[in-house]
Amino acid sequence: MAAILPPAPTARRGDATALYSRINARLLPFLLICYLFAYLDRVNVGFAKLQMQTDLGFSDAAYGVGAGIFFIGYVLFELPSNLLLPRIGARKTFGRILVLWGITSACMLFVRSVPAFYAMRFLLGVFEAGFAPGMIFYLSRWYGPSRMARAIAMVFLAGPIGGIVGGPVSAAIMSSLAGKAGLAGWQWMFLVEGLPCIVLGIATFLYLPDRPADASWLSEAQRQQIEAEVGVADAHATSFGKVLRDRKVYVLAFAYFCIIASIYAISFWLPAILKAQGVSNLITLGWYTSIPYVAAAFGMVYMGRRSDRLGERRFHCAVPAAGAALLLAACAGAGNHLALSLALLTLVTMALWMAYTVFWAIPPEYIKGPAAAGGIALINTIGLSGGFWGPAAIGWIKTASGSVQPALLVLGGVSMLAALLILSIRLGSAESSRNAALARPDTKSV
Repeated sequence: MAAILPPAPTARRGDATALYSRINARLLPFLLICYLFAYLDRVNVGFAKLQMQTDLGFSDAAYGVGAGIFFIGYVLFELPSNLLLPRIGARKTFGRILVLWGITSACMLFVRSVPAFYAMRFLLGVFEAGFAPGMIFYLSRWYGPSRMARAIAMVFLAGPIGGIVGGPVSAAIMSSLAGKAGLAGWQWMFLVEGLPCIVLGIATFLYLPDRPADASWLSEAQRQQIEAEVGVADAHATSFGKVLRDRKVYVLAFAYFCIIASIYAISFWLPAILKAQGVSNLITLGWYTSIPYVAAAFGMVYMGRRSDRLGERRFHCAVPAAGAALLLAACAGAGNHLALSLALLTLVTMALWMAYTVFWAIPPEYIKGPAAAGGIALINTIGLSGGFWGPAAIGWIKTASGSVQPALLVLGGVSMLAALLILSIRLGSAESSRNAALARPDTKSV
């Protein structure tokens, strides 16, 4: 009787490639579009500032606090949102988040005072709470360790893409619709960029499966293949109580705090920094602010693929963070040279987003099983508060000193601290999981 031979490795690789090509096409573009509007609705206040601050008489300090207070609301409600995610599912969680933050973002057009500005930005954070870490947990249910950084890079390209299109689109809306129906340009911008989120929220209920087992467009064999790929995460499941007691989780959280503080400080203040360099035309300013994000998009894809291919996370995260620190110091000394400042800020933005991409491949490998949703949320909850302190610190320092250069030096120190924290820890179980994943066939798709 002839022996039954297992499928040839090339056949298995071909099956996996076809399967993940299908998953990529089904999930990643939709999640990218959702996160694109999330990013736009977080940072479009940076462009609104160019008109809104004058119209309403806000100080730089008030603007910096208002821009950053989004993250206070986000931090307070993120952990409960993500602890509920495994129970109620990604479809309902993401749909609820998208609809509520779309309504709130559109209602920013009614802001007339500093307290109202603070309140609306806070509510925007409350309603968006849990979206980014929820997506990371969701992706970890579909992608194993050998594919995770690339999947994250593809979805989180929404950040740089938001920077690429957000500047020109926001500037065009503010310029072309100013005065229409009695609304200022910045009011139209909030309305036009907020309403699509409501549509996306409704689409999420209809389109997104909660997990591979619920995907009617996959065969039973394909669902089992996905479960086998990500099963290593559940084989060594971690309780959330253990996550709360793990020192390394808090080191990761503080490293992320430093990365986020730098990213959002640059995101919120980039239009103002370039305007101070002499770029007065709003449309020109919009195009200039898109340049750093073009570089960031290429950098994210490159670093995500390289990190997955080599099976290494710490140095792929820490080296770009350290590079951003040195570049921020150089930027502080660039003076009023527009071309030099823009070149340095482009490299800073690219380096920070590269560090950000690889960073988020680490927690799903280190924290196993259903507790990963809460663990990822805990890291993001602590770390994302940097989104308040980074922009607010620039506002405070600029108001006190009359210049943004000292603030850039402070951000450089913060980025260097992120690099040192990442290098200081060794995540043994994450490394073991990654090595096991790399031993499996086909690590090239995604």
